[in-house]
Amino acid sequence: MRTITQITISALVLLTSCTNTEKDFDAAGAFESIETIVSTEASGTIKQFNIEEGQTLLPGQSIGYVDSIQLYLKKKQLEAQIASVTSQMPDIAIQVAALQSQLAEAEKNQDRMVKLVKQDAATQQQLDNANTQTDMIRKQIEALKSSLSITSNTLSKSAAPLQRQIDQLNDQISKCLIINPVHGTVLTKYAQDHEVVMPGKALYKIAETDTLVMRAYITNSQLSEIKLGQKVNVRVDKGAKEYREYTGTVYWVSDKSEFTPKTIPTKEERADLVYAVKVRVVNDGFLKIGMYGEVKFK
Repeated sequence: MRTITQITISALVLLTSCTNTEKDFDAAGAFESIETIVSTEASGTIKQFNIEEGQTLLPGQSIGYVDSIQLYLKKKQLEAQIASVTSQMPDIAIQVAALQSQLAEAEKNQDRMVKLVKQDAATQQQLDNANTQTDMIRKQIEALKSSLSITSNTLSKSAAPLQRQIDQLNDQISKCLIINPVHGTVLTKYAQDHEVVMPGKALYKIAETDTLVMRAYITNSQLSEIKLGQKVNVRVDKGAKEYREYTGTVYWVSDKSEFTPKTIPTKEERADLVYAVKVRVVNDGFLKIGMYGEVKFK
């Protein structure tokens, strides 16, 4: 679940509509953070939860886990059931081996009869009997293989649902791990060790620091100068007379006008209707939440 932190802007947004014509920027505002509320997907007791408010976390960092012993035991039970089913599968090669030996002897006898008939040392009837014996054994082998294959397929189909249950349990067990999704700073911790949680229970709120959002305000006349996805120049004070510049991307423009925030000191300025825009800026570590910045449309 993602929200945008509402920052109190102490000296917000000096607009181009103001009387000061020396301004070389189009809009101004303050940086906000993109917040993520991390919730659990598992049900059980939190066995470990190693975070503190103010701590910086990395994406993919493991910070704890929910008890998964019952899921593990269920998985072992299903594995035992699968082993029991698969142990009943016939070994086709072994069970056919005896008939294969008989077939080999029958084929030798068949070849011998062919030679004897050519030498007039055996009758055609004897050769016919040898041929019949060979064909009969071949058919027995094919019938046995077919029967054993059906048995194996039936047992495999019986084991398949059990394997799918194991796959589900593996997924549930993996969700018992609490993995941090983004790089940021922990703002609020909602749960503690040994607490029983259910899926959807909020564990902590983290503010992303890799990317910050500048909320700025523009006048109605400036709406035509900006569009979603547009690249803009963003700058912040680096010193008394220096600026640090960034490239930002406009990703949201309000569809409703509003009065300039009341932190603007004069009544005349508060009367102007403006539109809020949000500019996403990749943070190199210098930008801070609440920092004031200026936007110049390219």
